[in-house]
Amino acid sequence: MLRTALRNVFAHKARLLMTVLAVLLGVAFVSGTLVFTSTISAAYQKSSEKGYSNVDLAITPPSGSAAAPGPPGGSQGDEKKLTQATLDKARELPGTESASGSVTGFTALADKKGKLVGEGWQTTGGNYDAGRGGRGEDARYPMKQGRAPHGSDEVAIDSASAKRVGFKVGDTARMSVDGPVLEQRVVGIFTTDDGNVAAGGTLVLFDTPTAQRLFAQPGQYDQITLKAAAGTSQSELKSQAKDVLPAGAKAVTGKKLASDQSETIKKSMSGMQTAMLVFAGISLFVGIFIIANTFTMLVAQRTKELALLRAVGAGRRQVTRSVLIEALVVGAVAAVAGLGAGVGIGAALRSLMGRFGATVPDGPLIVDSTAVAASLATGIVVTVLAAWLPARKAAKIPPVAAMSSVHAAATTRSLVVRNTIGVLLAGAGTALVLYGAGMDDRDTAKIPLSAGAATLLIGVFVLTPLLSRPLIAAAAPFMRVFGVSGKLARQNSVRNPRRTAATASALMIGLTLITGMTVIAGSVQQAIEKLATDSLKADYTVSMANHTPLSPQVERKLAGTDQVESLSPLRNSAAKVGGSTEFLTGVKGESISDLTDLPFVSGGWDGLSGNKAVVDKDTAKSKGWKSGSTFPVTFEDGKKSRMTVSGVYEGNEMIKGIMVDTGTLDPHMRQISSMQVMVKTKDGAGDAVKASLEKAMGNNPAVLVQDEKDVSESIAQVFTLMLNMLYGLLAMAVIVAVLGVVNTLAMSVFERSQEIGMLRAIGLDRRGIKRMVRLESLVISLFGGVLGIGLGVFFGWAAGKVVGLSLSTYTLVLPWERMGIFLGLAALVGMLAALWPARRAAKLNMLTAIKTE
Repeated sequence: MLRTALRNVFAHKARLLMTVLAVLLGVAFVSGTLVFTSTISAAYQKSSEKGYSNVDLAITPPSGSAAAPGPPGGSQGDEKKLTQATLDKARELPGTESASGSVTGFTALADKKGKLVGEGWQTTGGNYDAGRGGRGEDARYPMKQGRAPHGSDEVAIDSASAKRVGFKVGDTARMSVDGPVLEQRVVGIFTTDDGNVAAGGTLVLFDTPTAQRLFAQPGQYDQITLKAAAGTSQSELKSQAKDVLPAGAKAVTGKKLASDQSETIKKSMSGMQTAMLVFAGISLFVGIFIIANTFTMLVAQRTKELALLRAVGAGRRQVTRSVLIEALVVGAVAAVAGLGAGVGIGAALRSLMGRFGATVPDGPLIVDSTAVAASLATGIVVTVLAAWLPARKAAKIPPVAAMSSVHAAATTRSLVVRNTIGVLLAGAGTALVLYGAGMDDRDTAKIPLSAGAATLLIGVFVLTPLLSRPLIAAAAPFMRVFGVSGKLARQNSVRNPRRTAATASALMIGLTLITGMTVIAGSVQQAIEKLATDSLKADYTVSMANHTPLSPQVERKLAGTDQVESLSPLRNSAAKVGGSTEFLTGVKGESISDLTDLPFVSGGWDGLSGNKAVVDKDTAKSKGWKSGSTFPVTFEDGKKSRMTVSGVYEGNEMIKGIMVDTGTLDPHMRQISSMQVMVKTKDGAGDAVKASLEKAMGNNPAVLVQDEKDVSESIAQVFTLMLNMLYGLLAMAVIVAVLGVVNTLAMSVFERSQEIGMLRAIGLDRRGIKRMVRLESLVISLFGGVLGIGLGVFFGWAAGKVVGLSLSTYTLVLPWERMGIFLGLAALVGMLAALWPARRAAKLNMLTAIKTE
């Protein structure tokens, strides 16, 4: 039986080709994902470890100390901060060879054309610690050209960024830390093992006093790093450092820092890996339909052969094993080929990251045992499991079937049982989805929604044979246009409902997911745009490109612009309100009503000053407040006051919380900054007005000046990018579905060779045969497309009900244009899939075909 199984594989290799391709693509997706994420993770880890090679111990200040309200009467004492005194004590430790203090923060560097270099967090600034006297060297940043910075107008730039942008020693570089443009002279170009720079980021170094003024407070450090003297271990140095640690500060060894960084990288890559493997799983799930369909058709075509085996003594188990051995061989071949293709995909994805501007640290391609084992196991297990039911069916063929080449069709009873199960599953799935959509708790609703969606999808798949007849019959008027070929194509499509169902379901699953995601994304995009624009009357919002705080100089420069009629910053400051920590939002009480459009439940903006505050409805409800209520507050500097609620407004996801006048909040803030500034201009929004505001900001690439249109476009850009990524990941599932249509049609043509020969003999020409096969493919693909789009809309509606619980402006938006494109793509899939089978059918010799059994 083993030899028989192997001979059958080689005898039907052409018919098994599409099955091999379907499994190969799924396995390639899995192995490519594992190879890509392992390679990127290893490269970042290696780069991170290299960055900590000169760090044996790091001293960090108390976590969260900057955000928590301080002691009464002033700011936190120096005993809780890392100061110059702390650094000097660390240098005096017997086990210390050298010690450096560091202070870092966001620094947007502009290239010579004025465009931002790097993206957000990758563009950082820091200090060059020249040691005591300020004339030493910082071992972390060896100078390649020039010298270290020694004044507030000098900087050094990392060599990778300098080469990429074209900076040389003596050039003037434009940059920004918190809004205002800084024009600094480049006096040095340095090399570094910083992992951020290795990943394509930029690093700009200032002298220590300048960096402290820009990123922290004079005389303060974010971190102090120590290098151990020869013969001193990291643990020994840590023990010595306990005596110099400020209250609440921590000492962490370099080994622990590298380990923590490595773990962080693994976790960040884990999310990407999981997401990609989910889409790989979808492709493999779609592939199961092809595998099962292929082996079902092979078993049906070999009815006589299998019955003869039974007649000469083969048992049911032997027949089952012979089919499963064929599946095992197919799965093994596909898995090995898929692994090879996956390695290529992993390498290609890494290369693509570089082309899209995401620099990855150097490192070898990692093909570990996990990728190999997962690929082989996935390919073999999926193929064997998918072939199990057809194998069981093969074992049930009675020996008497050898007397006839026609195997018995599915009985009415079996179809009734299938339809009953399908109705029960679809009904249960629909009920669960509707139940989840009606729940008030978003987190709790996820469980019934997910379970219901999966159950409904399975139920519809089980019911697809029943649904195929009425839906395909609806295409009858269209098919009549093509005469005899159209009529035959429609009849062929419903001749074997189970085969049609399996073929269409593969396409249905892909389109269900694509449509559902498109509906949700489009609806959420519109809701966020509505939030961003409806709650504001301001013509422009001004913010940093990476959403870090803005300097108060930005507000002052805007106020001095002729076009500005009114403005208000949005500041954030942590405070104790009652027994909990809340963030107070500082706004200009005199102008905020001209810039926002928030409906008030009671009171209003009038007179927002002094000890008055306005709060959103949800906060007021949770605290038991109303207009006229008073509450105690401890500001971030530790001073206490009592505020009075002067208004309660309807908050949203963009604007909510406790709002007070900047005149009240600013004196208590350690460092005054704004998250954004809202601006209303005399001439309203327009290109000339926007240009004047940008000019006032020094044409700073790090500062965003956005009107309503800009906000909408930036939101749309995010969602478009997200959808394009999802479409790309789901494209594999659609490709597998196309292979399924090709495979089914090709095997169907082989199965109906005698029938096609007879049609040719009675007058249907080659063109008519081609048209018949193409129309059959078109009908099956459109059937799957209609089901997929319908289910996708339903799932999108249900998921949107849950999203609406946390997004007040959410309304269902049906993307009719995109749904039309999806249906058109389904039709295109059908036409392309039929090219080879139709050509093969038309080339059949009629006499040879008629003699075929």
